[in-house]
Amino acid sequence: MTVEIELKFIATPAAIAALPEWIESQKNQHFPPQTLANIYFDTADKRLRQNDIGLRIRGYDGRYEMTVKTGGKVVGGLHQRPEYNVDIDSDQLDLARFPQDIWPEGWAVDLLQAELQPLFRTDFTREKWVITYGESEIELALDQGSISADTLSEPLSEIELELKQGTQGDLLALAAELAKMGGLRQSNLSKAARGYHLAQGNPPRELRPFLVFQPVAKSTVEQGMAGGLESILEHWQYHEELWLRGEPAAKTMIIDALAMVRQSLAIFGGLVPRKASTELRALLIALEPQLEPKSVDAALLCYSVDYLKCKLALTSWLITAGWRPFMDAKAQAKFDGSFKRFCDIMLSRSAADLKEAFGHNLDDDGYLAQLPRLNRQLIAFQLLSGFYP
Repeated sequence: MTVEIELKFIATPAAIAALPEWIESQKNQHFPPQTLANIYFDTADKRLRQNDIGLRIRGYDGRYEMTVKTGGKVVGGLHQRPEYNVDIDSDQLDLARFPQDIWPEGWAVDLLQAELQPLFRTDFTREKWVITYGESEIELALDQGSISADTLSEPLSEIELELKQGTQGDLLALAAELAKMGGLRQSNLSKAARGYHLAQGNPPRELRPFLVFQPVAKSTVEQGMAGGLESILEHWQYHEELWLRGEPAAKTMIIDALAMVRQSLAIFGGLVPRKASTELRALLIALEPQLEPKSVDAALLCYSVDYLKCKLALTSWLITAGWRPFMDAKAQAKFDGSFKRFCDIMLSRSAADLKEAFGHNLDDDGYLAQLPRLNRQLIAFQLLSGFYP
């Protein structure tokens, strides 16, 4: 078993054309292109998907490999999932080759295999380079081809950075260098996620309002802050996908997400020094005006250097816990305390703030003047009231 740690980017033709020159600026080892044919399987009731399990057979160079990926974590475009690979003799499933303990308790593997059927496939050419960066070995893969299910298909054009050896910090730093090339978009959708959507008939994706963040029971303050920001980032990326697919109302959701990130930093500002998020806040403030014009082109903005730099900065801040180097022992001790207690205190302050603002009669101009304050406190309620029924 290995734990796959990788960053995924959707690439424009211009970015792919510029990639070889960028790679030559790095210390690298090149591998010849391979043609990969991948078939993904599931039961009729999508039992694997419901349990966050992916199963595929990959064919290449006359060989076959069977892979299971189990539940992991995605933050921004950084995917971390346990992966099990087994070489097999043909393109036929043989689940008995995997360790029994990777499956949910009570599953009968022989019965499961009898129910599995091909669901969708990906066919692409992969070209790889292994880049030495910092103290790490990082594989860069360029995948070009298609994802298909029955009569539906969509193009596949991805650049993946996978950490083979070393640190996540090096992986994220190399991604920041790559981002300067332009024409890339950080994606949190795996090939499998896109394939499942096609297999469902490619239904329109619906707008999703950001509801109340639900923290894990007995979370620390640090876990609560990070979890809330991860939820906001997921909300941002989901609606970015909708905007690019032609849903204009999704842009408002992205604007709201940026405001929520900034307000989250303010909520926890009593513990996290402002200097810990100086760069991130500056990038958010610079990006927000670029989203405001009604005529802004979704593709031009979402594949721009500034846009990707901002999203990568937030991803990196979360993955590396970028606030910790700026916190003293006293602040860290409070950060390790109860998130529930923190929410009690902060929501009490929010209620007092709103009572002060709206506890007396206001005219129309007065209400409009208080609208920014109201919006800030609504975000606080969304991020902090998940413990309450």
